[in-house]
Amino acid sequence: MKRTMALSFVVILVIAGLFAAGCGGKSTASSAPTAPATVTVKKVQAGDIQVGYKIYGKGYPLVLIMGYSGTMDIWDPNFVAALARKYKVVMFDNRGVGDTSAGTAQFTIPQFADDTAAFMDALGIKTAHVLGFSMGTYIAQELVLRHPQKVNRLILYAADCGGPQTVPPTPQVMQQLTNTSGTPAERGERLTALLFPPEWLALKKNQAYIKATLGKSTEPIPPESVNKQTQAMATWSGTYDQLPNIKSLTLLMTGTQDILTPPQNSLIMVNRIPQAWLAQFRGGGHGLEFQFPQQAANTVLNFLVAP
Repeated sequence: MKRTMALSFVVILVIAGLFAAGCGGKSTASSAPTAPATVTVKKVQAGDIQVGYKIYGKGYPLVLIMGYSGTMDIWDPNFVAALARKYKVVMFDNRGVGDTSAGTAQFTIPQFADDTAAFMDALGIKTAHVLGFSMGTYIAQELVLRHPQKVNRLILYAADCGGPQTVPPTPQVMQQLTNTSGTPAERGERLTALLFPPEWLALKKNQAYIKATLGKSTEPIPPESVNKQTQAMATWSGTYDQLPNIKSLTLLMTGTQDILTPPQNSLIMVNRIPQAWLAQFRGGGHGLEFQFPQQAANTVLNFLVAP
């Protein structure tokens, strides 16, 4: 039975009041604990690539899959810290970005999923909860379909299923997203404008928070790898017809003001996946984990322990 109503918590979750009350309120959660800065990058061989990764916390593994043109350092530290209090959070760089080598295989979404499975094998992780963000949800969908034994519970944050059934961003948004021209700072400004609603981003305290979190990544993202990721997404056939085959209990998280992955996509998917829950964050953009780090983490944690 599809779970779109509340059991012990609100599954269709609209974070009301936080955005309206000051367009931020507690959303940056600046007083929340942050992920330890002392965690160092480790590397492991997985197939034809050497994967850079970090681990926070202890317990059952929760694997985080980063999205388009991002490194693992981009995950919000407060969001990660909250998850790491309950789980062993495993984050890594996708093929060709950050601390992970490009290898020799073609950049495709199925290949990225196989990379993730090989990475989990290399760490001795037989099964884990898996959380994908943006393009990372494409990888997570392929992972659960190609390697179902690897995925316990599945969280798809800012997801669509690809293919013709997807509700795409506008052409203007896509042009801004894939534009690799200019300095890193200029490109960062363009991307930041796509991640957050303008009303939220207009507040200086939110600008400072985003600068402190998104600006901490020190690993370069080669433009050629970004272009290859763009091609991988463009040629991905999607999973619409295969979504009913997902056996894992699944949570879809979306922001109501996400212009990169319009929230209608999560509505499409929640009606296709047999055991799907839906959490909507009012006023949330594509980067809702930065706007609502504690609330987003609590939603994930509640979902992972729910019957």
